Amino acid sequence: MKLGVVILAAGTGKRMRSDLPKVLHPLAGRPMLAHVVAAATRLGAARTVVVYGHGGEQVRAALADSACVWVEQAQQLGTGHAVLQALPQVQDMDRVLVLYGDVPLVDPDTLGRLIAASADCELGVLTALMDDPTGYGRIIRDATGRILRSVEQKDGTAEELAVQEVNTGFLVAERVRLDGWLKGLTNANAQGEYYLTDVIGMAVAAGERVASVHPLTLEEVSGVNDRVQLAVLERFHQRRLAEDLMRNGATLADPARIDIRGRLTTGRDVAIDINLICEGDVTFGDGVCIGPNCLIRDSILGDGVQVFANCVIEGAQIGAGARIGPFARLRPEARLAPDTHIGNFVEIKKATVGEGSKVNHLTYIGDADIGAGVNVGAGTITCNYDGANKFRTTIGDGAFIGSNASLVAPVTIGAGATIGAGSVISAEAPAGELTLTRARQTTIPGWQRPQKSPKPGAAE
Repeated sequence: MKLGVVILAAGTGKRMRSDLPKVLHPLAGRPMLAHVVAAATRLGAARTVVVYGHGGEQVRAALADSACVWVEQAQQLGTGHAVLQALPQVQDMDRVLVLYGDVPLVDPDTLGRLIAASADCELGVLTALMDDPTGYGRIIRDATGRILRSVEQKDGTAEELAVQEVNTGFLVAERVRLDGWLKGLTNANAQGEYYLTDVIGMAVAAGERVASVHPLTLEEVSGVNDRVQLAVLERFHQRRLAEDLMRNGATLADPARIDIRGRLTTGRDVAIDINLICEGDVTFGDGVCIGPNCLIRDSILGDGVQVFANCVIEGAQIGAGARIGPFARLRPEARLAPDTHIGNFVEIKKATVGEGSKVNHLTYIGDADIGAGVNVGAGTITCNYDGANKFRTTIGDGAFIGSNASLVAPVTIGAGATIGAGSVISAEAPAGELTLTRARQTTIPGWQRPQKSPKPGAAE
């Protein structure tokens, strides 16, 4: 069976009160629409068609890397009209599944159950039971439980609106039959729109049985119309991610205070304190310990790494047993070997730090290669930028860099070399030798610090 997926993403999203198209508002760091496209991919869709409208160029640009087929709905005349625009792109499909770009948490497993349940009939719909179904179309069944039709909120009678089973809008249908039903839709309803949900009644009138399944959670089928609803889904999704981490062997100090905006993979016995933000693709090895208030993006942390409070780590690779922070920043292409120490108010950028080396205090290391067993004193900087170009600094194994040293790149510090505190090094420092640049200390006897002159009229 070839499955085509049509994702409706043309709405204006007025209640978001935003210049950003609604389907591009982020949930867990990705546009809502990206979550739906990912669900279609996991389901094994042969083709995914996105029907776009408002802010179309922005929407297409945001998902430029996806393999979607794009179809414009120039006039928003209803969900049935939107799917009709996409049908030419799925003519070679056997079945068509309709999803929604502003319903980001639908589970591919639920969609798989829907497809399986409707395998021997022409139409399957995803329905749900709600304590308060206000705003949703109601599923009307006969005395035997067979689905008869779906009635929109604005078109229902009092008896129909008392029904608590709602139509979520998700459906799967035989492509040939769906084509015919959509072309037979009318807009004779309270909103003057072509409702996709009317195909349910059309299928029943044709003598077809309509299959249905329920989602495991209502959040799966909850749409986003404003920022409050988006925030509710964000917290629900983050809680699920946090529970997955804990089931996989991580300890979270507070599962309500972690945000995963991408993918976090953890080993055994990982400990995570409050307010961690993970972005992109992040991996923690066994025994990693993360302190409070850290941001980690697109990085790999080896076994036993300790990250203390208030660190920012992005695009870094950190070897086993390393210690980072507090208040450290690792920028892209920071590469730390095992058992390195990067301390408070240290910044590392596009640099390698060898095994067992220490950069503990108030230091900037950029565009540098540091060997093993090196000690870099407080206040050291690599002067890597001349205003136009970047240059590298090389520090050999076992070197000792005194505090407040400035290493003017390109420069090499030999293995075992010592750099005196306060030095400005702009030429090669030989291996095993002490190199320093320092003016001789002088004391001027009797020197008096300047004093301010008294203001005119000041009391004596």
